Amino acid sequence: MRNPYDILGVPRTASEAEVKKAFRKLAKAYHPDRNADDPKAKDKFAEANAAYEILGDKDKRAQFDRGEIDAEGKPRFQGFEGFGGGGARAEDFAGFGGGGSPFGRGRRARGAEPNDDIFSQIFGEAFRSAGETQRKARPRKGEDVAAALTVTLEEVASEAKKRITLPTGRDVDVVIPKGVTDGQVIRLRGLGSAVYNGEPGDALLTIHIAPHSRFTVEGADLRLRLPLEIEEAVLGGPVRVPTLTGAVDMKIPPMTNAGRTFRLRGKGLPGKAGPGDLLVTAEIKLPEVVGEDLMEYARKRRSEKAE
Repeated sequence: MRNPYDILGVPRTASEAEVKKAFRKLAKAYHPDRNADDPKAKDKFAEANAAYEILGDKDKRAQFDRGEIDAEGKPRFQGFEGFGGGGARAEDFAGFGGGGSPFGRGRRARGAEPNDDIFSQIFGEAFRSAGETQRKARPRKGEDVAAALTVTLEEVASEAKKRITLPTGRDVDVVIPKGVTDGQVIRLRGLGSAVYNGEPGDALLTIHIAPHSRFTVEGADLRLRLPLEIEEAVLGGPVRVPTLTGAVDMKIPPMTNAGRTFRLRGKGLPGKAGPGDLLVTAEIKLPEVVGEDLMEYARKRRSEKAE
């Protein structure tokens, strides 16, 4: 893998903001969703993500600058500082196992393959075992990214599809799942940061439910305060009740008092065990213009209570 500074096109003195800006520019330019006809865009996108995984992390960037890790984030082999103080060089081992060696022409170890690595000839099984362990190690996985999505109660009720832009620059469509609650975190597998020669991380999406002007949420149930005209409360009959999917008729009995609660089954939010209910609490609404007959009735009632 190339130097991450070269991949992002920034100098070693670049600030965190400059590194982030450069990464976002490349992520948008090479995103696979926007380059369906360019087979190389996917590799460039993954390469940019891998570079940002190092330079976007303060500790990893410092390790890379000190030469402790390579461009893939793997620890560098630093066991040969004694050879010239700058790490092992090919010429330092030019004579091992062949002509020009300070140990003579030497023979290949018994059982060694002709193409055995030079380090295997020097260190034997210990070096080969370490190499096999590294080959059997689990592939690296990209980092998870965090995102948030605010939805309305109507969108929750209809299990709507929402399009969001993740921190990686990728646009995805998310279907609001049944039974989602405010603050719930949904894991979108494989939509996190890509990593060179490894699996991408996940996107952790936090769902926020926006407050509603009419309804309050109680689990899968909803509550609604419904104003009733005096004649409706006294005489009863059908009244129109708003729900998340449209208004419906509800019949109330005569002489309905304020504070009485009615249940409309299945008119709440969708849930894993089935839809919730709508709990409707009656409120008495006084008319804006009061007739003399109503005022006379009220005065008569007060007089009767005073006796």
